[in-house]
Amino acid sequence: MGFLIRLAVTAVALWITTLIVPGVEVTGRSRYDTVFTLLVVALIFGLVNAVLKPVIKVVGCVFYLLTLGLFALVVNALLFLLTNWIAGAIDLPFDVDGFWAAFWGAIVMAVVTWVISVVVPDPADRR
Repeated sequence: MGFLIRLAVTAVALWITTLIVPGVEVTGRSRYDTVFTLLVVALIFGLVNAVLKPVIKVVGCVFYLLTLGLFALVVNALLFLLTNWIAGAIDLPFDVDGFWAAFWGAIVMAVVTWVISVVVPDPADRR
């Protein structure tokens, strides 16, 4: 159940990101197509973050220390671009128009996900 809640929260955050950040777009033919695309891209984004982010943090810990954590913004943008590439490889109508769109998109995604998670807590966090 917690996985589905996190997936829905990420999909809603992604949808809000497409509304706020120019250059991040979902171009589905219908509402159902758009919702399906948001859910699949949210799943891809979650998998990319779950698999690669811990490895990058360990390998790049020196950069995190030297930049006082600002390197995390660049890493998040690159992971967002990787999500875009994977979505394009499986022919999803999701597009991120370059590094700066990914940079701002990743920041908006993080903030919106955090706000939604405060409002709708994950049942797994109560344990």
